[in-house]
Amino acid sequence: MRDIAVISFAQTPARRSVPELNEVEMLMPAVHGALEQVDMTIDDIGFTCSGSTDYLAGTAFSFVSTLDSVGPWPPIQESHVEMDGAWALYEAWVKLQLGEIDTALVYAYAKSSPGDLPMVLTRQLDPITVGPLWADSVSLAALQARSLLDSGKATEADMAEVVARSRKDALGNPNAQLAWDRSAEDILAEEYHIAPLRKSDCAPITDGAAAIVLAAGDVARSKVKRPAWIRGIDHRVEPIHLGLRDLTISASTSIAAGKAGVADGKVDIAELHAPFSHQELILKEAIGLGDDTTINPSGGALAANAMMTAGLIRIGEVATRISNGEADRGVAHATSGPCLQQNLVTVLEGEN
Repeated sequence: MRDIAVISFAQTPARRSVPELNEVEMLMPAVHGALEQVDMTIDDIGFTCSGSTDYLAGTAFSFVSTLDSVGPWPPIQESHVEMDGAWALYEAWVKLQLGEIDTALVYAYAKSSPGDLPMVLTRQLDPITVGPLWADSVSLAALQARSLLDSGKATEADMAEVVARSRKDALGNPNAQLAWDRSAEDILAEEYHIAPLRKSDCAPITDGAAAIVLAAGDVARSKVKRPAWIRGIDHRVEPIHLGLRDLTISASTSIAAGKAGVADGKVDIAELHAPFSHQELILKEAIGLGDDTTINPSGGALAANAMMTAGLIRIGEVATRISNGEADRGVAHATSGPCLQQNLVTVLEGEN
């Protein structure tokens, strides 16, 4: 296996709505910011892969137009996944493992604000048995939260603690959309949004973009002092039918964490893609993280949750802290689909 590292990461400030910019204009600062960090241009990139969804843009093959933010002429090697950018990074990692290229650019973006996002996400459901019910994403998450509470594995106070910590940590993140210092008791005093979830338990609707540059071996070492090496990466999927799985656990995350080698060493930090507070509790158990691991120091998805982008940002946040020496080993998680249906786990390490 080749040594592959994250050598740069850039993201746009998360905002509730960016009506003054189209997707290309919103994406360009992230793409060019990531390249400029390592003194590279698109001519230095061997492969480009993006993550987004046409369901948000409302037009078929919308990702083609966003290549204008990269500059695809002369023609470049390019691919796209209709998934979070974390899965685009996985494709780029596989491409780098083949040995035909030494560098890759990965980017993701979403403008979720123009439509009704919880209803748009019903298109992820089984189109025969569940989709016609128009069960929105927040209602399904509430169903999962109720299952977790009824199982006795967590309480509403536990969920409120997750929210309070995440939004307080987000005060140190200049790109966060929601950041404040409130107690768990204050959160518990809120009225229910969709019981047992309060609005604070739910990630905000976010417009945003992010980009990462990957490099192999000596190329990575020549570009940055401390590359964030990808030591393990794996993704798994669970049945689309919610009744076929236990919503209080995340079996696919546990398998992915095992295959990625999470348990092979101490985990200093973890960035978990948990759009709802109770999902962080499920993911922490599934990955096997202890109390000595700092979770979501950026504030996580509860601070900003750009669709198709938040998972890639989790990888970038861990990589940044490894490269700047804040951590030696970290775990990044990304999810997609209803109730943690699809999950990707990445283990990153720095060189001592």
